[in-house]
Amino acid sequence: MCLHTCFIRAGSSRKEAAVATSEPRVTGCETRSIDYVPLAERHGKLWHLGPLWFMSNAQIATLAVGLTSITTGGNLIWSLIAIVAGTLLGTFFMAFHSAQGPQLGLPQMIQSRPQFGYVGALLVWLFAYVQYAGFNVFNTILAGQAMGKTAHGNVKTWVVVITLIALVIALVGYDIIHRAEQFLTYAFLLIFGVFTVGVLCTLHYPAGSFDLGGFKWTPFLAQFGVVAGYQISWAIYVSDYSRYLPPGVTVRKTFYWTYFGSALGGAWLMILGTLLAAWAGKDFDTIASINAAGDKVFDGFGAVVLVFAALGLVSVTALNMYGGSLTLISAFDSLRKVRPTLRMRVLTLGLTAALSVVGALAATSHFLADFNNFLLLVLYLFIPWTAVNLMDYYVVRRGHYVIAEIFNPRGIYGRWGWRGIVSYLVGFAAMTPFFAVGTLYTGPAAKALGGADISLFIGLPVSGLLYWWLARSIDVETETRMAREEGEAGIHLEQA
Repeated sequence: MCLHTCFIRAGSSRKEAAVATSEPRVTGCETRSIDYVPLAERHGKLWHLGPLWFMSNAQIATLAVGLTSITTGGNLIWSLIAIVAGTLLGTFFMAFHSAQGPQLGLPQMIQSRPQFGYVGALLVWLFAYVQYAGFNVFNTILAGQAMGKTAHGNVKTWVVVITLIALVIALVGYDIIHRAEQFLTYAFLLIFGVFTVGVLCTLHYPAGSFDLGGFKWTPFLAQFGVVAGYQISWAIYVSDYSRYLPPGVTVRKTFYWTYFGSALGGAWLMILGTLLAAWAGKDFDTIASINAAGDKVFDGFGAVVLVFAALGLVSVTALNMYGGSLTLISAFDSLRKVRPTLRMRVLTLGLTAALSVVGALAATSHFLADFNNFLLLVLYLFIPWTAVNLMDYYVVRRGHYVIAEIFNPRGIYGRWGWRGIVSYLVGFAAMTPFFAVGTLYTGPAAKALGGADISLFIGLPVSGLLYWWLARSIDVETETRMAREEGEAGIHLEQA
C-alpha cells in the first residue's frame, strides 16, 4: 500500500530528478503529494476510476443538488429531465481533466501553473481550498446526524469521530481511497438499489408531477445550471486520483471510466433527492425523509440506509482532506519553495481536518443555510478555471508541458500567467449578471430571466475563447520541443 519515494540517482530522468524528494520509505502511508509520480511507481487499472467517481458522487450530500427545481415551483418530470441533461453536460468537462493525470503524473491543481503562473495560481488554489473545507463541514454534519439518528449519541461527537476516521484514510492515501470506494460501490448498489426501488414503488407524488405540459423555464434552468455546475466542481479533484496510472492509458478510455462513473453516481442521488422532495413537500429533511422512506420498504431499513450513507460521507470527506492537503502544499510552495515530504502531508491534512471540524462544531442551522449559498458562489469560481485549463491542455499546448519547469519559480511559465488570469477574471465578470444565489444575490440578467441562472453558458465560452486568443503569443513550438527533449532524456536514462 505504501508508495516509494524516488531517490535522485543514476538512471533517474531529468524530469524525476527535478521534482523528486529524498525522503525514505514510510510503511503504510503515501509519501508523494504535489511531486511528479515516476514511471516506476505507476500502477492501477483504468476501471478503478469508475467506482471511485461513482461513489464520490453517490452520497447523500448530493441529494440537495436535486432539490432546486421542486423547491422553486417546478414539477417532478421536468426536474428529472433537467438533472439528466445537466449531468450529461457538466460531467463532460470534469472527465476531460481526468485524462491529464496519467499523462502529466501530477495532481490537478498544480497543473494550473502553466496557465496562471507559479504565484498566480494561488488565485484558484485559495478558492479550491475553501471548497474542500466547506464541503467537509456539510459532509461531517450530515454524517453525524445520520449516526445520531441510528446509533444515537451526540451529533457533535459523531462529527469528531467521522473526521478522525476520514483523516486516517486520507493520510494512508491514494491506494486505500481507491479500495474503499470500490468496496462502497458494491455495497451501494445493493443497499441503495433496494432503497430506490422502494422509493419508486411505495411513495406517492402530487398531482401533475409527471405532466409534460407543466414546464417552467425558471426552475428548469435553475436545476440544470446547479447540476452542471456541481459536476464541473469535481474538476479540481480528478487528476489527483488518476496520476498514478501509467501514461500509456488512452485519453478516450480515461474519459469514459471517469465520465460514466461520475454521471451515474451523481444523477442517481440527485434523482433520489428530487423524488423524496416531491413526496415530502415542505416537510422534507434529508435525514428524516430518508429514514421514513426506507422504513416504508420494511421496518428498520431506513436506519440501514443511513448508516451506509454515513460511510459514504466518510469516504468523500477523506477525498476532500486529501485534495485540500495537496492544494495547501501547492500554495505554500508558491510562496516559498518546500519539500513535499510525508511530514508536510501530515501537517496539511491535520490543518484541513481541524478547520472542517471546527466549522462543523460551530455551525448553526442558520449558518448552514447561508453557507450553502456561499458554496454555490465557490462553485461559480471554477467554471472559468475549467475553461482555461482545458483550452490550454487540449487546444493550445496539446498536452506538451515541461514538468520540471512547473516546479521552477523562475521557469518558462513565469510567476504570473497574465493570459490565464485575465481570461479567468473576464469570464467570471461576464457571469456575474447571470448569478442567482438564493437570497444572497440575483444578478440583473437573472432577474430578467425570472431568476433562471445561465451563468455556466456565459463563463465557459468567454474564458475559454479569450484564453485561446491571448495564447496565440505563446511560443508553443519551443515549449513542445523542450517537453519532448525532457521526455526523450527520461526514457533514455530509464532504459540505461
